[in-house]
Amino acid sequence: MAKAKRQAPGGAAAAVEEIVRPVVEGMGLRLWDVRFEKEGPDWFLRVLIDRDEPLDTDTCEAVSRAIDPLLDAADPIEQSYYLEVGSPGLGRRLTRPEHFAQYAGEKCAARLIRPDEQGRRELEGTLQSFAEGVVTLQTPQGPASFPLKAAGYVKLCDDEDLFA
Repeated sequence: MAKAKRQAPGGAAAAVEEIVRPVVEGMGLRLWDVRFEKEGPDWFLRVLIDRDEPLDTDTCEAVSRAIDPLLDAADPIEQSYYLEVGSPGLGRRLTRPEHFAQYAGEKCAARLIRPDEQGRRELEGTLQSFAEGVVTLQTPQGPASFPLKAAGYVKLCDDEDLFA
């Protein structure tokens, strides 16, 4: 567990991303996302990595060992936290423009924070586009567009995986 004392401008995840991105990319991997999340009484710093081949635990451990001393030295987070390095998984959440570009045409599920004009909170369909912060899915009822910030999540899925 690491203990930090200062909060960086732009939030903890942004500060950590700036520190870990060069290391992750230097190891021939892609940085998928950085999340700083509270679960119960504990805080978790999740560094999600990706590559074309499947990830294994040895790779995640190597990244963890490489970034842990850098995070300790930079001390970018106020709270105590647990560091986790892992894969975004098969049902990966799409959070960045490059994610939407990479997975255009794939099956996605979205859960909106509030119902849309048709009263829907859960949408499923094929990812058509992401432009100016707006996601468009082709659903069985036709196109559905919503601001990404209005969604609790947008994630990849298959038919058996929807809204799990």
